[in-house]
Amino acid sequence: MQGIIVIGGGILGLSTALHILQARPGTRLVLVEKEQTIAAHQTGHNSGVIHSGLYYKPGSLKAINCREGYDRLLRFCREENIRHEICGKIVVATSEQALPQLQELHRRGVANGLQGLKFLNPAEIRDIEPHCTGISGLLVPEAGIVDYPAVAEKYAEKITEMGGEIVLGERVEEIRQNGNQVEVIGASRTWKGNAVVACAGLQSDRLARQTEPALPLRILPFRGEYYKLRPSSARLVNHLIYPVPDPAFPFLGVHFTRMINGGVECGPNAVFAFGREAYQKTDFNLRDTLDALAWPGFHKVAAKHWRSGLGEYHRSFSKQAFVRALQNLVPEIQAEDLEPGGSGIRAQACDRSGKLLDDFDFRVSRNIIHVCNAPSPAATASLAIGKTIADNLLSLLQ
Repeated sequence: MQGIIVIGGGILGLSTALHILQARPGTRLVLVEKEQTIAAHQTGHNSGVIHSGLYYKPGSLKAINCREGYDRLLRFCREENIRHEICGKIVVATSEQALPQLQELHRRGVANGLQGLKFLNPAEIRDIEPHCTGISGLLVPEAGIVDYPAVAEKYAEKITEMGGEIVLGERVEEIRQNGNQVEVIGASRTWKGNAVVACAGLQSDRLARQTEPALPLRILPFRGEYYKLRPSSARLVNHLIYPVPDPAFPFLGVHFTRMINGGVECGPNAVFAFGREAYQKTDFNLRDTLDALAWPGFHKVAAKHWRSGLGEYHRSFSKQAFVRALQNLVPEIQAEDLEPGGSGIRAQACDRSGKLLDDFDFRVSRNIIHVCNAPSPAATASLAIGKTIADNLLSLLQ
């Protein structure tokens, strides 16, 4: 009986473990997570959007896995009675300069198989979102919302039911390859197996470098900060309202997201975080910061995007600046409509040339698969990505 070790208890690690056990019942599988709970980082700080596949380059891993994962996620939620809603969203152009990119989004959406896409004039935008203004919009009816931690919990439940072991509170310190065997050395325990999948998110490059010392990328942490609409102001937003994103920057811009458990989130901005788990503005981790500053790609990112970066930091420390960004979409929003929300850290892979990787990135090192870049829409696509990784891993063992 082959032994497989999965590192990382986020939604991708859990999905991968689940698919391995479904494909090979009886496999001796252990999933190791450094936190005391699953879904503690990117999954647990997710905005809860079910992405339809609008933004992604046709034929890319993101596009393929998002569309397949979208269907699989909805089916899973229906079967497991996980609360979700396909509420739709609108992407709004507020200037003439944004219109070509809105057309490009429509082209990509059609190429990726989205149904029901429709351009909106200003009056049609107000029919859907009475408080939103724009010169043109794109209706995306397949977008939705869900509770991703609840999805992850259900994955974990099924893993244990099928005989998998989930070990919490155990940080992986080292990975060693010995012929056809792999050792995963934790802070207090060691596991031996035939193969490893590392879905370590914010720590993914550090684990990958243990078996690929010349790894040509590093993780740069970007913090996204949110406000929430006060309950008395929630009437200002009916569904999901997004701006047209800047194609040069791998973030979607400040937007409005109705949450599955109630309320409306506003944000996020995107600021470089001085720590891979620096969820608060004052958090600082020296090792993480020095690692980022030492990477040549970071210098090139900073040189290219410094102006945008300063604007994001301004919004981070100025509520009024954040409000002005929101007013581009919903002019009635005022500072008193907002209360502090949560934050999340995006693990963004960056190569040596300063390119922020847009697509998913998986690397195989003999009997180890490292997931090195899996930003949004990874949660939506988790069942598709997990199956792909599981299939690839099991083929290595044949």
